[in-house]
Amino acid sequence: VQLQASGGGLVQAGGSLRLACIASGITSRTRINGMGWHRQAPGKQRELVATISSDGIINYADGVKGRFTISRDNAKNTVYLQMNSLKPEDTAVYYCEADSTSFLDGTPVVERHWSQGTQVTVSS
Repeated sequence: VQLQASGGGLVQAGGSLRLACIASGITSRTRINGMGWHRQAPGKQRELVATISSDGIINYADGVKGRFTISRDNAKNTVYLQMNSLKPEDTAVYYCEADSTSFLDGTPVVERHWSQGTQVTVSS
């Protein structure tokens, strides 16, 4: 499974961006489970932003609740992150992740996959 993230950029505070992440390389023996977004600001550890399960259960970090919206299109194996009311502290490299289960000879193998990062910069 490969993940391709896109949509980052430079925006002024109060503006909006929409990130997208497409999963590819999925075979008939692979199932995508939870998907989500994480971010890493300079000098800080990577942190969870939002996750969404395969049946739509959503979790947000406290700092983005009410401003960010995660969604997914299972038919397109795509997860989105709509970011509104952006703040300078949202500046970070954003990464998409997806958990998959593959069945090899009947044995389930669970893996986590990561995209390349996409830079989000919010100017004050």
